[in-house]
Amino acid sequence: MARWEPNARERLEKAAMELFRERGFDETAVADIAARAGLTERTFFRYFADKREVLFGGSPALQEMLVKTIAAEPAGRRPIDLVLAAYEATSPIFEPRRPYAKARTAIVATHPALMERELIKLAALGAAVAEALRARGVAEPAATLASEAGVAIFKLAFERWVEEDQKGDKKKDLVHHLRAALAQLEALTAPRPVRGPSRQRPRSAAR
Repeated sequence: MARWEPNARERLEKAAMELFRERGFDETAVADIAARAGLTERTFFRYFADKREVLFGGSPALQEMLVKTIAAEPAGRRPIDLVLAAYEATSPIFEPRRPYAKARTAIVATHPALMERELIKLAALGAAVAEALRARGVAEPAATLASEAGVAIFKLAFERWVEEDQKGDKKKDLVHHLRAALAQLEALTAPRPVRGPSRQRPRSAAR
């Protein structure tokens, strides 16, 4: 029978992030992470398939949350508003983990293979959201367009949320940045004002 280790997942995650920052992702082995956490490699593999999963292990739960939120939203909302509501629902989970999110983002940004994995994760989120929209009766291409726009909004908002440093001012939450990104997108896609035909002033008759 496996021995219960209190807070094992949190300890492993903390140890991994410390080592990734100190040594780099490639130079950190699972054995190093386990040793730093005061646990065994066997315990590590009970929680993570490999060291990359320390950074990406929450993706399935995030995807599930997005899908469930879209399904629970009231009828009559625009597809893009359904998508925004889904991403807004993640804010209470992310907010207490802002320092972790900032450290994670920095680690991923320095490693091409991790950046590729991040793009794959975002693509999977977009595909799941599109399917959730279709399940609500949103037709194509609206479902795909809304889901892809949602990925772009989430990516931009998350980056701004992570990088935010207002030096004493109260930091804005992820919801604020999501809504700001949507507003910017809507401003870009707003219809152009229709201009009537230009009227030339009649020339004065020659005297």
